[in-house]
Amino acid sequence: MNEQILEKMKAMKLYGMVRAFNGSLASTHGQGQTADELLDMLITSEWDDRSHRKHERGVKNARFRYKAMVEQISFSGTRMQSKNQILRLADCGFVQKKENVLITGSTGIGKSYIASAIGHQACSFGYRVLYEHSTKLFARLKMAKADGSYLKELVRMEKQELLIIDDFGMQPLDAQSRAILMEIIEDRHGKRSTLFTSQVPVNNWYEVIGEQTIADAILDRIIHDAHRLELQGDSMRKRKETLSLEIQEMTP
Repeated sequence: MNEQILEKMKAMKLYGMVRAFNGSLASTHGQGQTADELLDMLITSEWDDRSHRKHERGVKNARFRYKAMVEQISFSGTRMQSKNQILRLADCGFVQKKENVLITGSTGIGKSYIASAIGHQACSFGYRVLYEHSTKLFARLKMAKADGSYLKELVRMEKQELLIIDDFGMQPLDAQSRAILMEIIEDRHGKRSTLFTSQVPVNNWYEVIGEQTIADAILDRIIHDAHRLELQGDSMRKRKETLSLEIQEMTP
């Protein structure tokens, strides 16, 4: 009978229940369980299993640049000044409120890592997240206009509860990229959260976007309810390279 139950669970894809039931059969402790206790254990195990698989799918679909965790963010040196703000963002309340986040700072300071960590955290809360590098994003959407998949791409991005646009402002936008950005922001304004990282201070984004009228429209929608995180300090990459060299020099 137990084998038949297990086969039926597998057929219904109740994999969490399968593992819990197998564990119960192999455990002497499980023999003393009441029917209510066994049912609670099976349902809880299936719930946890489905939550885990949903999180794994969310992380895979997000296509993060880094496998980053909030717990692994270094708060040493000048980064300590931003600790409270980073941890507040990590609770993802801004996603629930449909607010934006702007993370700026010099190259190598850890903007992309922090953004990816916040994105992973959002996935763990069950939010749909998508990571995009700005240069690749605009290039791909220009190609999508040519092959007829542009609207499909826009709809896919609009459905994401958190869209991360990394390294914004690496180069000034041309007319086509401005139009694309305007459509993305217009679709998401007041309905979804967007997180930008950039080496360029927010005050200089007008020059990056170009065309004053369009820049005003875009930035009004981005900045109005945005949380700003301005990272200060030296490059984390250079710091790690320096530490590595010092360790090598100390090694006999």
